[in-house]
Amino acid sequence: MDNPTPPAAAAPHGPLGRLGPVATFVAVGDSFTEGMSDPYPANGAHPADTYRGWADLLADRLAAADPGLRYANLAVRGKLIRQIAHDQVPLAAALGADLTTLAGGLNDVLRPRCDVPAVCAVLEESAATLAAATGHLVLFRSTDPTRRLKSSARLMPRIEQLIAFVDDLGKRHGATVVDLFTARAFDDPRMWGTDRLHLSTEGHRRVAEAACEALGLPHDPDWRVPLAPAAPAPWLTRRKADASWARVHLGPWLYRRVTGRSSGDGRPPKRPELTAWE
Repeated sequence: MDNPTPPAAAAPHGPLGRLGPVATFVAVGDSFTEGMSDPYPANGAHPADTYRGWADLLADRLAAADPGLRYANLAVRGKLIRQIAHDQVPLAAALGADLTTLAGGLNDVLRPRCDVPAVCAVLEESAATLAAATGHLVLFRSTDPTRRLKSSARLMPRIEQLIAFVDDLGKRHGATVVDLFTARAFDDPRMWGTDRLHLSTEGHRRVAEAACEALGLPHDPDWRVPLAPAAPAPWLTRRKADASWARVHLGPWLYRRVTGRSSGDGRPPKRPELTAWE
């Protein structure tokens, strides 16, 4: 498979501005779609270690147009594309929703060893299955991790290959492709949680606005606008934060990689069935 460089910005594919009525919505993917790290409000209505995220926010927007919206979120943190294809795609296809989102593959390409053509082949099969079963399919060009995590720059060829393939999938299956890759706003550390891997509350809000824009729904166009510059933290404060991050987040992440474990092992999806969204 060739390794094409993705265009600077992808034109939205699919019926932009002509999305039909959406009474059912299914989200498929990994931690990005599960909603990490955008915690639910601390009101006791949700279990601990569960998250809201852009898909819930998109459901809010869809429910504004159809208060009877039913929504399922099958995404589970840490899942690789083969696991998504095996565990989630058949369930999502069986639900036959009016709108289905699919985001996956980035966990694969961020690993030390990755067969990118194999990842793309599974994405191809998953997108084809969902496109045939849903009213409309949405795919994502991921954010660019190499601009904020300099140690990941060596992964850029893989990421470019994955994104170019997603663009091609969108064209061939009539899917909407949400372009996060070119949005510089996501380079800001404040768009990310304390683990530096998952979006913050503000990051998820902006992804939801990006999805609404791509689908032709009412949206806030500020999602691409960078935050005002923050005052730089003192050197010692930054070093302490780095040490804390390495201890609390990097160490456990590396341990899971070495042992073949995942943060999502044994975890069920937060919304396994189409139920009324309130």
